Amino acid sequence: MAWKRVAIVAVVVLALGGAAVAVLTGITTMAHDGRTANQEGAAMARDWRTASHEPAGIAPDPATTPEAVAQVYVARAWGWRGTFGVHSWIAVKPSGAPAFTRYEVIGWRVLHGEGGSALSISNRPADARWFGSMPVLIAEVRGDGVDAIIARIDAAAKSYPYANEYRVWPGPNSNTFTAHVGRAVPELKMDLPPTAIGKDYLTNGSVFAAAPSGTGFQVSLFGLLGVLAAVEEGLEINVLGLTFGIDPKDLALKLPLAGRIGFGT
Repeated sequence: MAWKRVAIVAVVVLALGGAAVAVLTGITTMAHDGRTANQEGAAMARDWRTASHEPAGIAPDPATTPEAVAQVYVARAWGWRGTFGVHSWIAVKPSGAPAFTRYEVIGWRVLHGEGGSALSISNRPADARWFGSMPVLIAEVRGDGVDAIIARIDAAAKSYPYANEYRVWPGPNSNTFTAHVGRAVPELKMDLPPTAIGKDYLTNGSVFAAAPSGTGFQVSLFGLLGVLAAVEEGLEINVLGLTFGIDPKDLALKLPLAGRIGFGT
């Protein structure tokens, strides 16, 4: 039984230590990173109604890109939520298509009495800013065989079981949806960041599932407590929806608020 006590103590120490580092890193970043706080501010604006949704110039132009493309993006959430987490979505363009199709879950469609599904399928620009926040491309596949992958992405998106529910914490939310698609389409090998709160809220009715990247497995109790081990994500511990971990493949620590802190070249 002694080893169990040691393991419990180790988890608690990791959680508390990681939280402290994350908070300090987050405060330092917010205090000293002028770009995060100010230079993007012109695009973000203080009012969500005037925040930018302009393309960021990351996605290829469909007019000059005949091949099939599938991409996964994340961007800091609007307002105070952005301090803690990101919003994620998937964008696809079949071969020869004139525009991208974007799949995402948007909470206000449920939370504010719209009466519709939280699942949004639109032709919004693949890399549009999320209420001013610059998107980051975290996964992409192109070329031969991707049309078949896109068909499976569409099927997985439409099978999402929580389209009429939304909770910022611990899920189901936009990151729960993106992880759901990732598990169904492991070719994406999506490594959602530790700030993707809700990614560990499982959608299969079990406490055991494949990791969102499809390269490992995880155990999760309602997105509140769990462990994940995978080639892409590395080792992650989820405590109350907050992710602490290490990614040996990319030499990075994973912490709440701060996200991924890389040490590789």
